[in-house]
Amino acid sequence: MTTVALLGTGIMGAGMGHNVLAAGLDLRVWNRTAEKTRPLVDAGATGCAEPSDAVRGADVIITMLGDAGDVQAVMERAVPGLAAGQVWAQMTTVGVAPLAGLAALARTHGLVFVDAPVLGTRAPAESGRLQIFAAGPADVRDRVAPVFDAVGRQTVWLGDDGADAAASRFKLVANSWVLAITAATGETMALAKGLGVDPKEFLDAIEGGPLDLGYLRAKAAAILDGDWAPNFSAANAAKDSGLIVDAGAAAGVRLDVAAAARDRFRRASDAGHADDDMAVAYLASFLREDRT
Repeated sequence: MTTVALLGTGIMGAGMGHNVLAAGLDLRVWNRTAEKTRPLVDAGATGCAEPSDAVRGADVIITMLGDAGDVQAVMERAVPGLAAGQVWAQMTTVGVAPLAGLAALARTHGLVFVDAPVLGTRAPAESGRLQIFAAGPADVRDRVAPVFDAVGRQTVWLGDDGADAAASRFKLVANSWVLAITAATGETMALAKGLGVDPKEFLDAIEGGPLDLGYLRAKAAAILDGDWAPNFSAANAAKDSGLIVDAGAAAGVRLDVAAAARDRFRRASDAGHADDDMAVAYLASFLREDRT
């Protein structure tokens, strides 16, 4: 049986963990807030007090945390339990430049590094329908397949070297589209409100045509219902937008839409909505910036 160490059981990690258990794999879990591991422990996972306890003897280590700094810090805490030859599937969206430090940590400890960020939010994570963009040695793909098959509907392999950021670069391109749609939906709904236009009439007018889009429908419904239950938080959307802007700048590409989206998500986050769904980008249209 494949033994999996899951470091991070937040919105995404929790859903992934339940699907790992459903696939019959042995699961050990750790989270900074231990209480967040309780549903997985109740479902059959082994809760661990330290990352080093979770990774000791594991075949595959998954990191699903906030950002590259979090991943680095947690994996450094895991060092006493690491062993050469373990597979580290780094599934947090960390961007391009920060990946180098994580790959270096893997090399230092003899880990097989697989860059494997995922596309999807709470619902796909809970249903095992994430899309995984992966890069790593061909000879470990069979070893990670039971895990990736458990949490995802599709794995797209993008290269044999996890350290070259091929998967992370691809993920940023995909995220740029998702975040642009989310920010634009918020602005469109806000403009309708400001101009006294019924947003439902707008949605009816484009239904079934080339301007219609499932993701627009989902975020518009959340806005109309005032439902900010997090599928993907505004804070994470701000973080990912910033990674996109930074990667574009490093490549000589100016990304005005991504920068504007980053600022909207940040404004909503700073106003107390950091942990709410990124659909709160809508509210950013009605918040004044602090210019002090």
